[in-house]
Amino acid sequence: MNRVSNILLVLTLVLLTGCGTINTVFRPDAVASQNLKESRSNCESVPRIYSGVIYGFCTLNGEPKPEKSLNDQTLSDHTGNAFPIIAIEAIASGVADTLVLPYTIYRQSKDGSIEIYR
Repeated sequence: MNRVSNILLVLTLVLLTGCGTINTVFRPDAVASQNLKESRSNCESVPRIYSGVIYGFCTLNGEPKPEKSLNDQTLSDHTGNAFPIIAIEAIASGVADTLVLPYTIYRQSKDGSIEIYR
C-alpha cells in the first residue's frame, strides 16, 4: 500500500506542476482563453489533445510586454534565464497531458479546440 501512495503522490505533483494542463483541462475554456489573451498570444485556438504543452508554447508566442523602469533599470534585467523553468513546465505538462489523453481525445471530438477570443 505504501508504494501505491507514493505513486499517487508523484502523479498528483506532476499534475499540479503542469499548470498549462490545469488551465486547459480542469478549468473552464474561458479561463485559458483569457489567460492567453492577457499574455498577448498570437494563437487563435488550442487543440485539447496535449493542450498543456501547446498552451505553454502559445504563452511564449506572444507580443512582448512593455518594459517598466525601476530606478533606471528595467525589470528584464532582473528576470535572468527562464529556460530551465520553461523546460520543466513543458515536460510536466507533457506528462500530465499524457495521463489525461483519453479524456482530452473525447473532449476534442465532442467540443473541438479551445478558441482564443480577442
